[in-house]
Amino acid sequence: MALTPSTMLPLNTKAPHFHLLDTISGDTLSFNDVKGKKGTVVMFICNHCPFVIHVNEEIVRMANDYRILGFGFVAISSNDIVKYPQDSPDLMYKTAMDNDYTFPYLFDESQEIAKAYAAACTPDFYLFDSEDYLVYRGQLDDSRPGNGIPLTGRSLREAMDAIMGNKKVPMIQKPSMGCGIKWK
Repeated sequence: MALTPSTMLPLNTKAPHFHLLDTISGDTLSFNDVKGKKGTVVMFICNHCPFVIHVNEEIVRMANDYRILGFGFVAISSNDIVKYPQDSPDLMYKTAMDNDYTFPYLFDESQEIAKAYAAACTPDFYLFDSEDYLVYRGQLDDSRPGNGIPLTGRSLREAMDAIMGNKKVPMIQKPSMGCGIKWK
């Protein structure tokens, strides 16, 4: 497992739109289908990455905390399922059920959406404001598997709290770190 950092898509980038299969509902969903009134969190994750497994509980808690405040949440897996069959759509569904995902879990089979977001690793987090402009990208918090730092979601929560308070999102943003996306 090679540790890969986020590429840090430029702030103020307009959210790349998509139409992807939701492995939970079986529907094709777009960015507009998942966006929230206050903002939208797009997460690139996968089933098998130990960094994602480490944060699953917090991303579910965060989605539950902030969805009622007007934020939309969506997870996307873009891994090559030929080389990594553990990330296939049927196992994405199982992962979503096992972890009580309350947000869509989309499959980016062509990997075009991961490229449009400049996603590099799992997990990789993006927060767009109510006008669909990128205001935060990078890590969930400083916790990593085995580093002993408690999982709080602090970095992403602070960015969403700034939106809620009509304040500027902190400009100091740390890259996420995790497994590299498994490209075809």
